[in-house]
Order: sequence, then C-alpha cells, then structure tokens
Amino acid sequence: MSKELADALNREFKALGVGTLRVSLQSRSDRGKALHKLKLELPQSRSPSDILSEGEQRAIAIGSFLAEVGLSGGKGGIVFDDPVSSLDHRRRERVAKRLTAEAAQRQVVVFTHDIYFLCLLVEEAKLAGVPIATQSLTRRAEGFGVADPDLPFEGKTASKRVSALKAQHQAIAKLHKDGEEQEHRRQTVDAYFRLRMAWERAVEEVLLREVILRFRKGVETQRLAGVVVEDDDYAQVNAGMTKCSNYAHDKALMGGVAVPEPDELLADIMALETWRGQVETRNVNTAKKRKAGPAVASLAAAP
Repeated sequence: MSKELADALNREFKALGVGTLRVSLQSRSDRGKALHKLKLELPQSRSPSDILSEGEQRAIAIGSFLAEVGLSGGKGGIVFDDPVSSLDHRRRERVAKRLTAEAAQRQVVVFTHDIYFLCLLVEEAKLAGVPIATQSLTRRAEGFGVADPDLPFEGKTASKRVSALKAQHQAIAKLHKDGEEQEHRRQTVDAYFRLRMAWERAVEEVLLREVILRFRKGVETQRLAGVVVEDDDYAQVNAGMTKCSNYAHDKALMGGVAVPEPDELLADIMALETWRGQVETRNVNTAKKRKAGPAVASLAAAP
C-alpha cells in the first residue's frame, strides 16, 4: 500500500503545482521484517518547514489529504476550510481545478472567505459540467453564521446585483419616509458604491460577454461573436459610472454632497437594468448573425 500511496502523493503534488517535490518509498529490514516509510525528498535532508514556503506546505497538505481519500475506496463527502490560504493565484487555480475534479466523484464542501477563489470554483465547475451550489454565512439579528442562499454582493452576477440594489432601495425609501436622515444618507452612498460595482460587472459580463473575466486566466475569444460596443453604450456606461462616482465616496458621507432622493436612486438602478437587457438581446442576435455567416445573394436571370 505504501507504493500506491507514494504514487498517489506524487500525482497530487503535480496537479497542485508542487511537482518538483516528490515522495520516495524507502525500505529496510528489521529482524527479518520488511519495513517501509515514505519520505519527502528535500535537499540536504532538511526539515520541510525550513525550506518550503507556507504556500508549498499548504499544497502538500491538501495533496496528502486527497491522496489518502482517493485510496480509501469510499465516496463519502469531504470538507475544506479556507484551503487556499497562503496560496498564490496560480496555485489557487490548480486547487480549484483539482477540487472540481474530485467533486465529480463525491460531495465536496468548501468554506472560504476568498471571493476570487469562489469565482474560480464556479468557473471550473461550469467548464467541467459539475453541479455546484453556492451560499453564504452572514450575521443577522438572530446571531452569527446564518445561512443565506445568496452570495455576498461581490460574488453576484450583474442581474442579481440589480435585484439586491432594488431591495436596498426599498429600505432606503422607508428611511427617507420615516425622516431617518443620517441613515438614509449613509445607505444611499452605499447604494451608489454598489451601483458602480454593478455597472463594472455588467460591462464585464454583458457588454463584453465574459470574453475576459478578472478571475479567469484565459481569454474566451469565441464569445467575441456577439460583442458590439456602440457609441450609445459608451455614453450610458460613462454617465452611469460618473454619477455613481459623484456619491460613492467619503465626501458624500461627510455631508458635502446632497445625495439623491429614493426616486432618483431607483431611476439610476433601472437605467442599468434597462441597458443590460437591451445589450443582452442585441448580443444574442449579433452572435446568431455572425455564426450564420454572410448572406448569400441569389441572382435570377431576367426574362
């Protein structure tokens, strides 16, 4: 079994980006008994903690766990708590890919504070056709660690960010109606900060059709088939971002800028929603036309 474990460990190390490290099987006899041990090959026979980075040690720990789980023969679920702490972007990508592959065989539960890593997991699962469910743990009046079926705002899609902003607008409108001026101002400033984030996500996800995503290392050039950026797109994005920037900063909170009333905030949220829907429809139609190829003109002979 030791030989199989050594081979499994070396496969996992390679998959997780620490392939330069290897485990070897060492054997000796003691009183007629064959004894085997696994040894991590390191220069000068030094301790791993002396020469390996924290990220390398974390990758080795993950690889060791997965190797043992793989050899156990069972298909029970496994749980990871912040598995990419101390890992660089390259190794985070490798861990996301490896956990997605494991999720095709068993349930894999991952707790993480890292939105970037979460997005990597979602993207890898989508590419591999592996079902994935996401939710968040929040603090509410009833206590800490309350399960919420939605992700934090930073992890939402453009459409879900708009939905969250609409819900926030309702709370802001009530504060305004009740005369809660200070909290109304604070929430409005926060809403415009989030609205700016929603515009940024919509440009990335809708206008550019996810050709490039900030958490993805590759460029999906095939998605360019549906990308069109018109003058009006530039005008609307620029106007939306400029208005958000007027309020989404400390000066507005300090009282130097009069924040919009709820009706104006809602109109600004709906401007993004309307533009997003128009661009999505246009992009789908554009992609269909481009993939169909140029129209072939048929000429009929004159009688």
